[in-house]
Amino acid sequence: MKFPESNTEILSRRDEIVARLREIVPDGVVADKSGLATFDCDALSTYRQQPLVVVLPSNREQVSAVLRYANAEGIPIVPRGSGTSLSGGALPRADGILLGLGRMKRIIEIDYENGCVVAEPGVTNLNITKAVEAQGFYYAPDPSSQVACSIGGNVAENSGGLHCLKYGLTTNNILGVTFVLPDGEIVKLGGKSGAQGGIDLLGLITGSEGLLGVVVEIVARILRKPPVTRTVLASFDTVTAAGAAVAAIIADGVVPAAMEFMDRACAEAIESYNAPGYPKAEAVLLIDADGVEADVSDAIARIGAIVARIGGTLKEATDEQARAKMWAGRKAAFAAMGKLAPDMMCMDGSIPRGALPEVLAEMDKLSAQYGLSFCNVFHAGDGNLHPLILFDQDKPGDLERAEAFGADILRLCVRVGGVLSGEHGVGIEKRDLMTDMFSEPDLEQQHRIKCAIDPGGLFNPGKVFPTLSACIEQGHLHVHGAQMPRPDLPRY
Repeated sequence: MKFPESNTEILSRRDEIVARLREIVPDGVVADKSGLATFDCDALSTYRQQPLVVVLPSNREQVSAVLRYANAEGIPIVPRGSGTSLSGGALPRADGILLGLGRMKRIIEIDYENGCVVAEPGVTNLNITKAVEAQGFYYAPDPSSQVACSIGGNVAENSGGLHCLKYGLTTNNILGVTFVLPDGEIVKLGGKSGAQGGIDLLGLITGSEGLLGVVVEIVARILRKPPVTRTVLASFDTVTAAGAAVAAIIADGVVPAAMEFMDRACAEAIESYNAPGYPKAEAVLLIDADGVEADVSDAIARIGAIVARIGGTLKEATDEQARAKMWAGRKAAFAAMGKLAPDMMCMDGSIPRGALPEVLAEMDKLSAQYGLSFCNVFHAGDGNLHPLILFDQDKPGDLERAEAFGADILRLCVRVGGVLSGEHGVGIEKRDLMTDMFSEPDLEQQHRIKCAIDPGGLFNPGKVFPTLSACIEQGHLHVHGAQMPRPDLPRY
Protein backbone atom coordinates (compact mmCIF):
# COMPACT_ATOMS: atom_id res chain seq x y z
CA MET A 1 0.00 0.00 0.00
CA LYS A 2 1.11 3.56 -0.70
CA PHE A 3 0.16 6.19 1.84
CA PRO A 4 -0.92 9.57 0.38
CA GLU A 5 2.06 11.79 -0.29
CA SER A 6 2.96 14.39 2.33
CA ASN A 7 2.74 18.11 1.70
CA THR A 8 6.39 19.18 1.55
CA GLU A 9 5.54 22.82 2.28
CA ILE A 10 3.98 21.77 5.61
CA LEU A 11 6.96 19.54 6.41
CA SER A 12 9.32 22.45 5.83
CA ARG A 13 7.41 24.54 8.40
CA ARG A 14 7.46 21.92 11.14
CA ASP A 15 9.41 23.97 13.69
CA GLU A 16 7.11 26.95 13.21
CA ILE A 17 4.01 24.76 13.55
CA VAL A 18 5.30 23.09 16.71
CA ALA A 19 6.12 26.47 18.27
CA ARG A 20 2.65 27.85 17.53
CA LEU A 21 0.94 24.75 18.91
CA ARG A 22 2.96 25.08 22.12
CA GLU A 23 1.52 28.55 22.52
CA ILE A 24 -2.01 27.11 22.26
CA VAL A 25 -1.43 23.98 24.41
CA PRO A 26 1.66 24.79 26.50
CA ASP A 27 1.94 21.44 28.28
CA GLY A 28 0.50 19.16 25.64
CA VAL A 29 2.72 19.02 22.54
CA VAL A 30 4.81 15.96 21.65
CA ALA A 31 7.44 16.63 18.98
CA ASP A 32 10.49 14.51 19.84
CA LYS A 33 11.16 11.38 17.81
CA SER A 34 10.75 8.90 20.67
CA GLY A 35 7.50 10.51 21.79
CA LEU A 36 6.08 10.50 18.27
CA ALA A 37 6.87 6.79 17.94
CA THR A 38 4.32 6.13 20.69
CA PHE A 39 1.57 7.40 18.39
CA ASP A 40 2.65 5.92 15.05
CA CYS A 41 -0.28 3.50 14.74
CA ASP A 42 -3.56 2.43 16.28
CA ALA A 43 -4.59 -1.18 17.01
CA LEU A 44 -4.18 -2.01 13.29
CA SER A 45 -0.46 -2.02 14.03
CA THR A 46 0.58 -3.53 10.71
CA TYR A 47 0.57 0.01 9.27
CA ARG A 48 2.69 2.73 10.88
CA GLN A 49 3.44 6.38 10.20
CA GLN A 50 4.90 8.95 12.58
CA PRO A 51 2.85 12.16 12.78
CA LEU A 52 4.23 15.62 12.15
CA VAL A 53 3.37 16.51 15.76
CA VAL A 54 1.03 15.30 18.51
CA VAL A 55 -1.20 17.71 20.44
CA LEU A 56 -2.90 16.66 23.68
CA PRO A 57 -5.50 19.30 24.61
CA SER A 58 -7.08 19.42 28.07
CA ASN A 59 -10.33 21.21 27.20
CA ARG A 60 -12.66 22.15 24.37
CA GLU A 61 -11.25 25.68 24.11
CA GLN A 62 -7.82 24.29 23.30
CA VAL A 63 -9.35 21.90 20.74
CA SER A 64 -11.15 24.82 19.10
CA ALA A 65 -8.00 26.93 18.99
CA VAL A 66 -5.93 24.10 17.46
CA LEU A 67 -8.57 23.53 14.80
CA ARG A 68 -8.80 27.24 13.97
CA TYR A 69 -5.04 27.37 13.54
CA ALA A 70 -4.86 24.19 11.44
CA ASN A 71 -7.76 25.36 9.27
CA ALA A 72 -6.12 28.73 8.60
CA GLU A 73 -2.78 27.11 7.77
CA GLY A 74 -4.13 24.16 5.76
CA ILE A 75 -2.66 21.51 8.08
CA PRO A 76 -4.35 18.06 8.15
CA ILE A 77 -5.85 16.86 11.45
CA VAL A 78 -6.15 13.23 12.57
CA PRO A 79 -8.30 12.85 15.73
CA ARG A 80 -7.38 10.03 18.12
CA GLY A 81 -9.08 8.60 21.18
CA SER A 82 -7.38 5.71 22.99
CA GLY A 83 -5.84 4.31 19.81
CA THR A 84 -7.83 1.05 19.94
CA SER A 85 -9.22 1.41 16.41
CA LEU A 86 -8.87 -1.80 14.39
CA SER A 87 -9.34 -0.16 10.98
CA GLY A 88 -6.46 2.32 10.92
CA GLY A 89 -8.84 5.19 11.61
CA ALA A 90 -6.31 6.95 13.85
CA LEU A 91 -3.28 6.24 11.65
CA PRO A 92 -1.29 9.53 11.58
CA ARG A 93 -0.09 11.55 8.61
CA ALA A 94 3.51 12.64 8.28
CA ASP A 95 2.28 16.14 7.39
CA GLY A 96 -0.53 16.30 9.92
CA ILE A 97 -1.38 17.07 13.54
CA LEU A 98 -2.43 14.04 15.55
CA LEU A 99 -5.01 15.40 18.01
CA GLY A 100 -5.09 13.06 21.02
CA LEU A 101 -8.08 13.46 23.32
CA GLY A 102 -6.95 11.18 26.14
CA ARG A 103 -6.46 14.05 28.62
CA MET A 104 -10.10 15.08 28.36
CA LYS A 105 -11.38 12.38 30.71
CA ARG A 106 -13.74 14.09 33.13
CA ILE A 107 -17.23 12.84 33.86
CA ILE A 108 -18.95 16.22 33.96
CA GLU A 109 -22.37 15.20 35.25
CA ILE A 110 -24.38 12.16 36.28
CA ASP A 111 -28.12 12.77 35.85
CA TYR A 112 -30.17 9.81 37.09
CA GLU A 113 -33.49 11.64 36.62
CA ASN A 114 -32.85 11.94 32.90
CA GLY A 115 -30.94 8.66 32.65
CA CYS A 116 -27.68 10.01 31.27
CA VAL A 117 -24.03 10.78 31.91
CA VAL A 118 -22.28 13.82 30.43
CA ALA A 119 -18.63 12.97 29.74
CA GLU A 120 -15.57 14.21 27.93
CA PRO A 121 -14.33 12.12 24.98
CA GLY A 122 -11.34 10.58 26.78
CA VAL A 123 -13.45 8.81 29.42
CA THR A 124 -13.16 5.07 28.87
CA ASN A 125 -16.25 3.09 28.02
CA LEU A 126 -16.08 0.98 31.19
CA ASN A 127 -15.59 3.99 33.45
CA ILE A 128 -19.04 5.29 32.54
CA THR A 129 -20.55 2.10 33.96
CA LYS A 130 -18.25 2.22 36.99
CA ALA A 131 -19.43 5.75 37.73
CA VAL A 132 -23.09 4.71 37.99
CA GLU A 133 -23.14 1.02 38.93
CA ALA A 134 -23.44 1.69 42.66
CA GLN A 135 -26.89 3.14 41.93
CA GLY A 136 -27.86 0.14 39.81
CA PHE A 137 -27.21 1.69 36.37
CA TYR A 138 -24.83 0.90 33.50
CA TYR A 139 -23.87 1.97 29.97
CA ALA A 140 -24.98 -0.75 27.55
CA PRO A 141 -22.49 -0.80 24.60
CA ASP A 142 -19.55 -2.95 25.72
CA PRO A 143 -16.78 -3.47 23.16
CA SER A 144 -14.23 -6.11 24.12
CA SER A 145 -11.74 -3.24 24.54
CA GLN A 146 -14.08 -1.36 26.89
CA VAL A 147 -11.46 -1.16 29.65
CA ALA A 148 -9.33 0.98 27.29
CA CYS A 149 -11.43 2.39 24.44
CA SER A 150 -12.76 5.93 24.85
CA ILE A 151 -16.35 7.08 24.56
CA GLY A 152 -15.25 9.67 22.00
CA GLY A 153 -13.70 6.96 19.86
CA ASN A 154 -16.86 4.88 20.30
CA VAL A 155 -18.88 7.78 18.85
CA ALA A 156 -16.44 8.23 15.95
CA GLU A 157 -16.65 4.54 14.98
CA ASN A 158 -20.24 3.84 16.12
CA SER A 159 -18.88 0.98 18.20
CA GLY A 160 -20.99 -1.98 19.24
CA GLY A 161 -20.07 -4.69 21.69
CA LEU A 162 -21.10 -8.00 23.14
CA HIS A 163 -24.57 -6.82 24.17
CA CYS A 164 -25.46 -4.72 21.13
CA LEU A 165 -27.96 -7.33 19.90
CA LYS A 166 -30.60 -6.19 22.39
CA TYR A 167 -29.35 -2.74 23.36
CA GLY A 168 -27.97 -1.39 20.11
CA LEU A 169 -24.77 0.30 18.97
CA THR A 170 -23.37 3.61 20.18
CA THR A 171 -25.80 5.52 17.96
CA ASN A 172 -28.70 3.98 19.93
CA ASN A 173 -27.19 5.02 23.26
CA ILE A 174 -26.05 8.59 22.63
CA LEU A 175 -28.43 11.48 23.32
CA GLY A 176 -26.22 14.39 22.30
CA VAL A 177 -22.72 15.64 21.58
CA THR A 178 -20.78 18.88 21.65
CA PHE A 179 -18.79 19.05 18.44
CA VAL A 180 -15.99 21.27 17.15
CA LEU A 181 -16.22 21.96 13.43
CA PRO A 182 -13.08 22.19 11.26
CA ASP A 183 -13.01 25.99 11.53
CA GLY A 184 -13.05 25.82 15.34
CA GLU A 185 -16.75 26.63 15.84
CA ILE A 186 -18.32 24.72 18.73
CA VAL A 187 -21.85 23.36 18.20
CA LYS A 188 -24.26 21.22 20.22
CA LEU A 189 -26.34 18.43 18.70
CA GLY A 190 -29.12 16.79 20.71
CA GLY A 191 -29.05 16.86 24.49
CA LYS A 192 -30.48 15.14 27.53
CA SER A 193 -33.88 14.66 25.93
CA GLY A 194 -32.36 13.13 22.82
CA ALA A 195 -34.64 15.25 20.65
CA GLN A 196 -33.11 17.70 18.19
CA GLY A 197 -35.64 18.20 15.38
CA GLY A 198 -34.82 18.65 11.72
CA ILE A 199 -32.14 16.60 9.98
CA ASP A 200 -30.51 13.96 12.18
CA LEU A 201 -27.09 15.57 12.42
CA LEU A 202 -26.31 13.59 15.57
CA GLY A 203 -26.73 10.41 13.53
CA LEU A 204 -24.42 11.87 10.89
CA ILE A 205 -21.67 12.62 13.40
CA THR A 206 -21.91 9.20 15.09
CA GLY A 207 -19.79 6.91 12.95
CA SER A 208 -18.20 9.72 10.92
CA GLU A 209 -14.68 8.40 11.68
CA GLY A 210 -13.03 11.77 12.32
CA LEU A 211 -13.89 13.09 8.86
CA LEU A 212 -16.06 16.01 9.98
CA GLY A 213 -14.66 17.42 13.22
CA VAL A 214 -14.00 16.55 16.86
CA VAL A 215 -16.42 15.45 19.59
CA VAL A 216 -15.54 17.19 22.87
CA GLU A 217 -18.52 16.17 25.03
CA ILE A 218 -20.98 13.27 24.97
CA VAL A 219 -24.38 12.78 26.59
CA ALA A 220 -24.58 9.00 27.01
CA ARG A 221 -27.77 7.15 27.94
CA ILE A 222 -27.55 4.94 31.02
CA LEU A 223 -29.93 2.09 31.81
CA ARG A 224 -31.16 0.44 34.97
CA LYS A 225 -29.45 -2.92 35.46
CA PRO A 226 -31.89 -5.78 34.63
CA PRO A 227 -33.19 -7.60 37.73
CA VAL A 228 -32.26 -11.03 36.35
CA THR A 229 -29.49 -12.15 33.99
CA ARG A 230 -28.78 -15.77 33.10
CA THR A 231 -25.96 -17.09 30.92
CA VAL A 232 -25.86 -20.35 28.97
CA LEU A 233 -23.18 -21.97 26.83
CA ALA A 234 -24.43 -24.02 23.88
CA SER A 235 -21.98 -26.42 22.19
CA PHE A 236 -22.33 -28.08 18.78
CA ASP A 237 -20.64 -30.80 16.73
CA THR A 238 -20.48 -28.59 13.62
CA VAL A 239 -20.05 -24.91 12.87
CA THR A 240 -23.02 -25.10 10.52
CA ALA A 241 -25.27 -26.36 13.34
CA ALA A 242 -24.25 -23.43 15.53
CA GLY A 243 -25.01 -21.01 12.71
CA ALA A 244 -28.40 -22.64 12.20
CA ALA A 245 -29.11 -22.31 15.95
CA VAL A 246 -28.45 -18.57 15.82
CA ALA A 247 -30.91 -18.11 12.97
CA ALA A 248 -33.50 -20.33 14.67
CA ILE A 249 -33.32 -18.51 18.02
CA ILE A 250 -33.89 -15.12 16.43
CA ALA A 251 -36.61 -16.49 14.14
CA ASP A 252 -38.40 -17.83 17.22
CA GLY A 253 -38.75 -14.28 18.51
CA VAL A 254 -36.19 -14.58 21.31
CA VAL A 255 -33.96 -11.51 21.65
CA PRO A 256 -31.02 -12.44 23.88
CA ALA A 257 -29.05 -9.64 25.48
CA ALA A 258 -25.98 -11.16 23.82
CA MET A 259 -25.19 -14.14 21.61
CA GLU A 260 -21.50 -14.74 20.83
CA PHE A 261 -20.05 -17.39 18.52
CA MET A 262 -16.66 -19.12 18.88
CA ASP A 263 -15.34 -21.99 16.79
CA ARG A 264 -13.16 -24.83 18.11
CA ALA A 265 -9.81 -23.16 17.41
CA CYS A 266 -10.89 -19.96 19.11
CA ALA A 267 -12.49 -21.66 22.13
CA GLU A 268 -9.44 -23.89 22.67
CA ALA A 269 -7.05 -20.93 22.47
CA ILE A 270 -9.18 -19.05 25.01
CA GLU A 271 -9.33 -22.09 27.29
CA SER A 272 -5.54 -22.32 27.18
CA TYR A 273 -5.26 -18.57 27.85
CA ASN A 274 -7.55 -18.02 30.87
CA ALA A 275 -9.50 -21.28 31.42
CA PRO A 276 -13.14 -20.11 31.40
CA GLY A 277 -14.40 -23.70 31.27
CA TYR A 278 -15.42 -23.93 27.61
CA PRO A 279 -16.29 -27.46 26.39
CA LYS A 280 -14.49 -29.26 23.56
CA ALA A 281 -16.78 -28.72 20.59
CA GLU A 282 -16.62 -27.57 16.97
CA ALA A 283 -18.55 -24.41 17.89
CA VAL A 284 -19.99 -22.76 20.99
CA LEU A 285 -22.54 -20.01 21.55
CA LEU A 286 -22.33 -17.87 24.68
CA ILE A 287 -25.78 -16.40 25.36
CA ASP A 288 -27.16 -13.91 27.87
CA ALA A 289 -30.87 -13.48 28.60
CA ASP A 290 -31.90 -10.62 30.86
CA GLY A 291 -35.01 -8.88 32.15
CA VAL A 292 -37.71 -9.89 34.62
CA GLU A 293 -37.68 -13.47 35.92
CA ALA A 294 -40.64 -14.74 33.89
CA ASP A 295 -39.27 -13.42 30.59
CA VAL A 296 -35.76 -14.71 31.24
CA SER A 297 -37.00 -18.18 32.22
CA ASP A 298 -39.14 -18.34 29.08
CA ALA A 299 -36.20 -17.23 26.87
CA ILE A 300 -33.82 -19.81 28.39
CA ALA A 301 -36.40 -22.58 27.96
CA ARG A 302 -36.97 -21.70 24.30
CA ILE A 303 -33.25 -21.44 23.61
CA GLY A 304 -32.72 -24.84 25.26
CA ALA A 305 -35.43 -26.45 23.12
CA ILE A 306 -33.92 -25.04 19.91
CA VAL A 307 -30.40 -26.13 20.82
CA ALA A 308 -31.63 -29.66 21.64
CA ARG A 309 -33.59 -29.87 18.38
CA ILE A 310 -30.47 -28.97 16.39
CA GLY A 311 -28.38 -31.49 18.32
CA GLY A 312 -26.43 -29.22 20.63
CA THR A 313 -25.79 -29.32 24.37
CA LEU A 314 -26.67 -26.55 26.83
CA LYS A 315 -24.80 -25.64 30.02
CA GLU A 316 -25.90 -22.82 32.34
CA ALA A 317 -23.68 -20.73 34.60
CA THR A 318 -24.61 -21.56 38.19
CA ASP A 319 -23.87 -18.17 39.76
CA GLU A 320 -22.52 -14.67 39.08
CA GLN A 321 -18.91 -15.78 39.43
CA ALA A 322 -19.41 -18.51 36.82
CA ARG A 323 -21.11 -16.00 34.51
CA ALA A 324 -18.22 -13.57 34.82
CA LYS A 325 -15.73 -16.35 34.11
CA MET A 326 -17.54 -17.36 30.91
CA TRP A 327 -17.60 -13.77 29.66
CA ALA A 328 -13.98 -13.14 30.66
CA GLY A 329 -13.05 -15.87 28.20
CA ARG A 330 -14.91 -14.24 25.32
CA LYS A 331 -13.45 -10.82 26.07
CA ALA A 332 -9.95 -12.31 26.00
CA ALA A 333 -10.40 -13.83 22.53
CA PHE A 334 -8.10 -11.38 20.72
CA ALA A 335 -5.34 -11.72 23.31
CA ALA A 336 -5.63 -15.52 23.19
CA MET A 337 -4.76 -15.54 19.49
CA GLY A 338 -1.13 -15.01 20.52
CA LYS A 339 -1.20 -18.70 21.45
CA LEU A 340 -1.75 -19.56 17.78
CA ALA A 341 0.27 -17.14 15.65
CA PRO A 342 2.58 -14.12 15.90
CA ASP A 343 0.15 -11.83 14.06
CA MET A 344 -3.59 -11.47 13.60
CA MET A 345 -5.89 -9.45 11.38
CA CYS A 346 -9.47 -8.94 12.61
CA MET A 347 -12.22 -8.49 10.03
CA ASP A 348 -15.51 -6.72 10.75
CA GLY A 349 -18.16 -7.46 8.14
CA SER A 350 -21.86 -7.81 8.93
CA ILE A 351 -24.31 -10.14 7.21
CA PRO A 352 -27.99 -11.12 7.39
CA ARG A 353 -28.30 -13.80 10.08
CA GLY A 354 -29.85 -16.25 7.66
CA ALA A 355 -26.66 -16.20 5.59
CA LEU A 356 -24.48 -17.41 8.48
CA PRO A 357 -24.22 -21.09 7.44
CA GLU A 358 -23.35 -20.15 3.85
CA VAL A 359 -20.77 -17.54 4.85
CA LEU A 360 -19.12 -19.78 7.45
CA ALA A 361 -18.72 -22.54 4.87
CA GLU A 362 -17.35 -20.13 2.26
CA MET A 363 -14.77 -18.75 4.69
CA ASP A 364 -13.39 -22.27 5.13
CA LYS A 365 -12.88 -22.46 1.36
CA LEU A 366 -11.10 -19.10 1.34
CA SER A 367 -8.84 -20.28 4.16
CA ALA A 368 -7.75 -23.25 2.07
CA GLN A 369 -7.33 -21.03 -1.01
CA TYR A 370 -4.98 -18.62 0.77
CA GLY A 371 -3.22 -21.20 2.89
CA LEU A 372 -3.89 -19.28 6.11
CA SER A 373 -5.81 -20.43 9.16
CA PHE A 374 -8.37 -18.30 10.96
CA CYS A 375 -10.59 -18.36 14.01
CA ASN A 376 -14.22 -17.38 14.15
CA VAL A 377 -15.42 -15.23 17.03
CA PHE A 378 -18.26 -12.78 16.49
CA HIS A 379 -21.49 -11.16 17.58
CA ALA A 380 -23.69 -13.88 16.17
CA GLY A 381 -27.05 -12.37 17.05
CA ASP A 382 -26.69 -9.35 14.78
CA GLY A 383 -24.46 -11.02 12.19
CA ASN A 384 -21.35 -8.93 12.94
CA LEU A 385 -18.47 -11.22 11.97
CA HIS A 386 -14.98 -10.96 13.44
CA PRO A 387 -12.94 -13.68 11.71
CA LEU A 388 -9.38 -13.52 13.03
CA ILE A 389 -6.87 -14.25 10.26
CA LEU A 390 -3.65 -15.73 11.63
CA PHE A 391 -0.29 -15.08 9.95
CA ASP A 392 3.36 -14.20 10.48
CA GLN A 393 4.33 -10.91 8.86
CA ASP A 394 8.01 -11.87 9.13
CA LYS A 395 7.28 -14.69 6.69
CA PRO A 396 7.48 -13.47 3.06
CA GLY A 397 4.06 -13.18 1.44
CA ASP A 398 2.03 -13.85 4.60
CA LEU A 399 0.85 -10.28 5.11
CA GLU A 400 -0.20 -9.87 1.48
CA ARG A 401 -2.15 -13.14 1.60
CA ALA A 402 -3.79 -12.10 4.88
CA GLU A 403 -4.87 -8.79 3.32
CA ALA A 404 -6.27 -10.55 0.25
CA PHE A 405 -8.04 -13.17 2.40
CA GLY A 406 -9.61 -10.43 4.52
CA ALA A 407 -10.72 -8.46 1.47
CA ASP A 408 -12.43 -11.53 0.03
CA ILE A 409 -14.25 -12.13 3.34
CA LEU A 410 -15.58 -8.57 3.25
CA ARG A 411 -16.60 -8.89 -0.41
CA LEU A 412 -18.43 -12.08 0.56
CA CYS A 413 -20.31 -10.17 3.26
CA VAL A 414 -21.43 -7.55 0.75
CA ARG A 415 -22.38 -10.22 -1.80
CA VAL A 416 -24.84 -11.90 0.59
CA GLY A 417 -26.51 -8.59 1.44
CA GLY A 418 -24.28 -7.38 4.28
CA VAL A 419 -21.89 -4.48 4.79
CA LEU A 420 -18.14 -3.90 5.04
CA SER A 421 -18.14 -2.83 8.68
CA GLY A 422 -20.35 -3.55 11.64
CA GLU A 423 -18.52 -1.47 14.25
CA HIS A 424 -14.80 -1.04 13.57
CA GLY A 425 -15.22 1.52 10.82
CA VAL A 426 -13.73 1.76 7.33
CA GLY A 427 -10.59 3.77 8.11
CA ILE A 428 -7.76 2.84 5.81
CA GLU A 429 -8.24 -0.92 6.10
CA LYS A 430 -11.48 -1.12 4.07
CA ARG A 431 -11.17 2.15 2.16
CA ASP A 432 -10.38 0.60 -1.21
CA LEU A 433 -13.30 -1.82 -0.84
CA MET A 434 -15.90 0.97 -0.63
CA THR A 435 -16.49 0.72 -4.39
CA ASP A 436 -17.51 -2.93 -3.89
CA MET A 437 -20.39 -1.73 -1.72
CA PHE A 438 -21.28 1.73 -3.06
CA SER A 439 -21.85 2.98 -6.58
CA GLU A 440 -20.17 6.16 -7.84
CA PRO A 441 -23.33 8.25 -7.25
CA ASP A 442 -23.57 6.82 -3.71
CA LEU A 443 -20.02 7.87 -2.93
CA GLU A 444 -20.49 11.28 -4.53
CA GLN A 445 -23.37 12.02 -2.16
CA GLN A 446 -21.15 11.16 0.79
CA HIS A 447 -18.37 13.31 -0.67
CA ARG A 448 -20.72 16.28 -0.82
CA ILE A 449 -21.43 16.01 2.90
CA LYS A 450 -17.70 15.84 3.62
CA CYS A 451 -17.06 18.90 1.45
CA ALA A 452 -19.91 20.89 2.99
CA ILE A 453 -18.60 20.43 6.55
CA ASP A 454 -14.85 20.19 5.84
CA PRO A 455 -14.34 22.27 2.66
CA GLY A 456 -10.58 22.25 3.16
CA GLY A 457 -10.48 18.46 3.19
CA LEU A 458 -8.25 18.57 6.27
CA PHE A 459 -9.93 16.05 8.57
CA ASN A 460 -8.56 12.51 8.44
CA PRO A 461 -7.67 12.79 4.73
CA GLY A 462 -6.99 9.51 2.98
CA LYS A 463 -9.44 7.57 5.16
CA VAL A 464 -12.82 6.00 4.24
CA PHE A 465 -13.16 7.35 0.68
CA PRO A 466 -11.18 5.72 -2.18
CA THR A 467 -11.74 8.78 -4.38
CA LEU A 468 -11.76 12.55 -4.01
CA SER A 469 -14.84 14.51 -5.00
CA ALA A 470 -15.62 17.68 -6.89
CA CYS A 471 -15.84 20.59 -4.49
CA ILE A 472 -14.58 24.07 -5.26
CA GLU A 473 -15.80 26.51 -2.64
CA GLN A 474 -14.31 29.79 -1.52
CA GLY A 475 -10.86 28.89 -2.78
CA HIS A 476 -10.85 25.29 -1.50
CA LEU A 477 -10.13 22.83 -4.31
CA HIS A 478 -11.08 19.15 -4.38
CA VAL A 479 -10.10 17.28 -7.52
CA HIS A 480 -13.06 15.70 -9.30
CA GLY A 481 -12.83 11.93 -9.56
CA ALA A 482 -9.09 11.85 -8.77
CA GLN A 483 -7.92 8.50 -7.49
CA MET A 484 -6.32 8.54 -4.03
CA PRO A 485 -2.86 6.94 -4.03
CA ARG A 486 -2.95 3.46 -2.58
CA PRO A 487 -1.39 3.50 0.90
CA ASP A 488 2.21 2.28 0.96
CA LEU A 489 3.04 2.21 4.65
CA PRO A 490 6.14 1.05 6.50
CA ARG A 491 5.38 -2.31 8.10
CA TYR A 492 7.14 -3.48 11.24
